Amino acid sequence: MDDAARHAAIEARDTRFDGVFFTGVTSTGVYCRCVCPARTPKRDNRRFFASAAAAERAGFRPCLVCRPEAAPGIAPIDRGDRLAAAALAEIEAGALEEDGLESLAARLGVTSRHLRRITLAAFGASPIDLAQTHRLLTAKRLLRETRMSVAAVAFASGFGSLRRFNAAFQAHYGLAPSRVRAGAPAANAQTSGLVRVRLMARGRWAPAPSFAFLAARALPGVEHVDDLRYVRTLAIKGAVGVIAVEAAPRGVDLTVSDDLAPHVRLLITRVRRAFDLDADIDAIDAALARAGGALAADVAARPGVRLVAGLDAAEITFRAVLGQQVTQRAGVALMAKLVRHGGASIDPAIGRALGVEGLDRLVPEAQAVADCAVADLAALGMPAARAATLRRAAAAIAATADRDVLAALEDVAGVGPWTRAYVRLRALADPDAAPPGDAALARATFPVATPDLSPWRSYATIRAWTAPTLPRSRK
Repeated sequence: MDDAARHAAIEARDTRFDGVFFTGVTSTGVYCRCVCPARTPKRDNRRFFASAAAAERAGFRPCLVCRPEAAPGIAPIDRGDRLAAAALAEIEAGALEEDGLESLAARLGVTSRHLRRITLAAFGASPIDLAQTHRLLTAKRLLRETRMSVAAVAFASGFGSLRRFNAAFQAHYGLAPSRVRAGAPAANAQTSGLVRVRLMARGRWAPAPSFAFLAARALPGVEHVDDLRYVRTLAIKGAVGVIAVEAAPRGVDLTVSDDLAPHVRLLITRVRRAFDLDADIDAIDAALARAGGALAADVAARPGVRLVAGLDAAEITFRAVLGQQVTQRAGVALMAKLVRHGGASIDPAIGRALGVEGLDRLVPEAQAVADCAVADLAALGMPAARAATLRRAAAAIAATADRDVLAALEDVAGVGPWTRAYVRLRALADPDAAPPGDAALARATFPVATPDLSPWRSYATIRAWTAPTLPRSRK
């Protein structure tokens, strides 16, 4: 965007550009989203920034009216620099707190100095600045939208101590965290033990296809889908709990049980990716419609169909391996047997807190599946060769970080192009993956794998898998 387009977006309060850039207002010292309902500032008083971190680096404070922390994100495919986008996604998931800058840079295949250069060029801020701003904005959101204590907010946002959090908040925003909590709306009265935040989607929001996709693949004891509400068990870094994702105007409401509340920052990142909330879906639909024919007709009939990724890469890999060369229903049944065989039991009362009965299992961790005997896995109802592939894939994932799942699977015998493409699509939310040889895609009334649809072949794939005129896809 050039400045003329940014000015136009502000004056029209155009939701398509919400979160794409931020505007510093020199007369007030705050920075805003382009949809800010407050009085539109004069053009001479506007300064544009590529990120919230860049605006804060220039000395601006977040607007208390439009709340920049609530803006939609930008999907990596929409960023000009993919490496910078990948770095930002890792930073927002807490990579710097967990591993440090040098480790993040090494994982991305660059030096820390080069990583700093590319984030400065793309976002106007260094990795450290991006991380600090994300922590502070997450804290601001939790203070305003939840009933978590200030100390709990500090740790959930990625700060190592309450003292550091208070000092950083005061230094950046000129007020104590308690002031933000005091100004929060009365509507924040949430059920005790639960944390709820609203996550906004970019562009048109049509949630029904995503929830229907999840309902068709729901695992008994782990997942429950009721119309436009998805509830599931989850384990993160030793904490076990339940989350619910419910469709809301222009986005979703994420509810997190108390035990998972310390990881709400990571959960926000995962849920945004799983429900593809940051995609510029209007632009993607327009690109698919240009293909003409049956695909254009499907876009016209069902606008806004988004990717449906998973919350755990190991789980998606297990689904992919178990779903090889069988129907969707058979693949789900096998996955359910694996859950009962190797998944840990949890107290069903955790699910009752979110109004759902019967949630009493976790998906097995990669190491648990790797420790299973091939004969025991085969006894669940699969060929011995596939059981061996599942065990090898689980062992490879267990030996590396979840984020490196594709590299882990690269040399695993029995994991072919279809499985890797499925993992790219559903575990990593890659927008350009079309599993080769997929039976449902072969029956589709529109092409999916054609290069003409790149880089949006995953969206055509999801449309083919969910098209009402087709039999259900295998996976």
